[in-house]
Amino acid sequence: MTQEKQRLVIVGNGMAPGRMLEELFDRAPDVYDVTIFNAEPRVNYDRIMLSPVLSGEKTFEDIVIHDDAWYAERGVTLHRGEKVAKIDRAAKMVTSEGGLAASYDKLVIATGSSPFIIPVPGHQLPGVLAYRDLDDVDGMLGACAKGGRAVVIGGGLLGLEAAAGLKAQGMDVTVLHLMPTLMERQLDAAAGYLLQRELESRGIDVRCGANTKAIHGETCVEAVELEDGTMIDASLVVMAVGIRPSADLAKEAGLEIGRGIVTDATLRTSDPDVFSVGECTEVDGRVYGLVAPLYTMAKVAAEHLTGPSEAAFKHAETPTKLKVTGINLYSVGEFGDAEGTEDVVLRDAMRGTYKRVILKDNKVIGAVLYGDVADGMWYNEMLKSGEDVSEFRDTLIFGQAYQGGGGADPLAIVANLADDAEICGCNGICKGDIVNAITEKGLASLDGVRAHTKASASCGTCTGLVEDLMTLTLGDDFAAGAPAGMCGCTTHSHGDVRRLIKAKELKSIPEVIQELEWTTPEGCAKCRPALNYYLVSDWPGEYVDDMQSRFINERVHANIQKDGTYSVVPRMFGGITTPDELRAIADVADKFEIPTVKVTGGQRIDLLGVKKEDLIPVWDDLNKAGMISGAAYAKGLRTVKTCVGSDWCRFGTQDSTGLGIKLEQLLWGAWSPAKLKLAVSGCPRNCSESTCKDIGIICVDSGYEILYGGAAGLHIQGTTMLGKVPTEQDVLETVGALTQYYRETGYYLERIYKWADRIGYDHIKSVIYDDLEQRAAYFDRFIFSQKFAQIDPWAERVAGAEAHEFAPLADLTLEAAE
Repeated sequence: MTQEKQRLVIVGNGMAPGRMLEELFDRAPDVYDVTIFNAEPRVNYDRIMLSPVLSGEKTFEDIVIHDDAWYAERGVTLHRGEKVAKIDRAAKMVTSEGGLAASYDKLVIATGSSPFIIPVPGHQLPGVLAYRDLDDVDGMLGACAKGGRAVVIGGGLLGLEAAAGLKAQGMDVTVLHLMPTLMERQLDAAAGYLLQRELESRGIDVRCGANTKAIHGETCVEAVELEDGTMIDASLVVMAVGIRPSADLAKEAGLEIGRGIVTDATLRTSDPDVFSVGECTEVDGRVYGLVAPLYTMAKVAAEHLTGPSEAAFKHAETPTKLKVTGINLYSVGEFGDAEGTEDVVLRDAMRGTYKRVILKDNKVIGAVLYGDVADGMWYNEMLKSGEDVSEFRDTLIFGQAYQGGGGADPLAIVANLADDAEICGCNGICKGDIVNAITEKGLASLDGVRAHTKASASCGTCTGLVEDLMTLTLGDDFAAGAPAGMCGCTTHSHGDVRRLIKAKELKSIPEVIQELEWTTPEGCAKCRPALNYYLVSDWPGEYVDDMQSRFINERVHANIQKDGTYSVVPRMFGGITTPDELRAIADVADKFEIPTVKVTGGQRIDLLGVKKEDLIPVWDDLNKAGMISGAAYAKGLRTVKTCVGSDWCRFGTQDSTGLGIKLEQLLWGAWSPAKLKLAVSGCPRNCSESTCKDIGIICVDSGYEILYGGAAGLHIQGTTMLGKVPTEQDVLETVGALTQYYRETGYYLERIYKWADRIGYDHIKSVIYDDLEQRAAYFDRFIFSQKFAQIDPWAERVAGAEAHEFAPLADLTLEAAE
């Protein structure tokens, strides 16, 4: 007999209750019917990643934690935009302002916190915003579109992240901070000074010791007045001066309230059937605003909701980090001048780094690091363990690498961390969680770890640590199975580089190398082709293709062979040729004594064994005959394979040859992350092998089936159906849009099936097939980019046009690579 589920109602849908539900469903997926009341009209998202959304480095979709499908799969009822007005504990009933009601057996209150708005004159004017949720970010982005100056009141974490984001969006920014130095709760004066200097070097006006007197304007914000009479023009004011637990609802329900909703160590309130988690919660006299303790609350609450447990919330010092790209700071524990403490300090003025470790009774009680934060976790580990540092007191400030025993090895550093050492601050993930997930679930890729633990899935700063843990746990198995990073010149992944090129509007390779802090002066043969592709893809018409950053095959329009000769493949659109083209190929083979002429699997003719010195004259003769490069070497379209279709075949349902030619003419000339091979089959008999291509078309009586994501090389994979369309024009638009989406979001050398595995087939279908407006937008961008991103810079797009001269072959330096 199936046991009836209990009713769990959650008030609030932030990060803490979201994590609590994950823990609950992992432990006991069938215990509760869950109903959520969310005041915001959206799903759960990563609020600590709002700063990258504001700066343009991420989109809202990038920071969604639980999408609609997640709730649906677990049978969760989510009431969006329904703020709870009343909790009736006697009736065990929750009622929203919109009149929705739900009864509960267990209730979790997660109402979060509210921003503090300084009640100065003018604080209610349009253009005065807080910085707490996506609506605030949308308001700021709307103001950025109009330009002008933003005044950010508050020089703490949120205020500085807002200032950096607004500056990245093109606004002039002034930060007003009441205290003498920035982030005084997390940084000492020295680190605060370095932080202020860095922000000012980025063009942000920082004014410490500044007290706001009034905000002026008639119908909207126009200026901010300080106590000393200074007037600062402003079109936007962002208040980031602090938060308060949102406990009014619980207070009206008769629960015990202190600074927040008072709970015991199990997260139960004064009512044993009511729990509280998140920023609204007070445990042992403390309230919390950083994510790590909130996630600990979530885990403890989930354990007690699913059965008897010994789990208890315990206070732990939480490190502070600033979510501003390029600024490295780390603070944990105490850094005041309390009696009995001593400081160990290291400054490097040339490098702009500062390290301070605070000791008491030869134990670490705090650390403040700026610029060089590599040892932050090590100091935090000693703080938590209470280790006596007497034996290495003299070298403590130099970090773990100076303590002997191979400390300089990153793997040794990670190996020495305790299992409860926090690796991912954004998501509160410790070392033990990651190692257990790797071993228990058989994870062998970074994406797998991210999917199962969320470690490094947010800001990405802990990616190196996660990879070190995977190497330590898996050894060579991780090295073999892990997706390739960009290269040894940078710690950034391909995804980070793609994102930051757009967010920071970087439009040249030297600019990328400088702004993203490459460790080499000019990059290498691995990263420069990738950077060149990303810039060509992201800034069509603005970025000038750098041919010296292409592999040799792409620069000479030929494939280098094992004996040092080359193979040349002229283009034949859709596999169709003419007697004149065949004569030209034969004449070239005779004239240059080309030893092998072969028909390829893509229905083209390959001239193998061409000498390097003959490449220019070979292409010159082929161009004169109206033949252009077949791009058989390219990270772009190679061929569209076709069958004869309805013109000749008794089974053909559509003109597959004609459609293949149109597709090849549409797609030819555009670079893509990796090679693209297409096929069009005139009927379901699939003579063109459309079901194992990057993109395939199957012609049927009622239209065209569009498939993608196939592979038939080292990896064998059949295609996935994108959808069915009725006309040839629909095929062209859908394939063009799909290709553009791949070009804009793919990583260099990532085949389309790997891209689809990473992005998600259902998501791609929702963007390209289900959403006609998005499809049209991607197709429009595809057509625009086709004007600029041409695969053959020496020949016009139309066969038979006059060819341009080749670039000098003497300049070739990069080796061929696939």
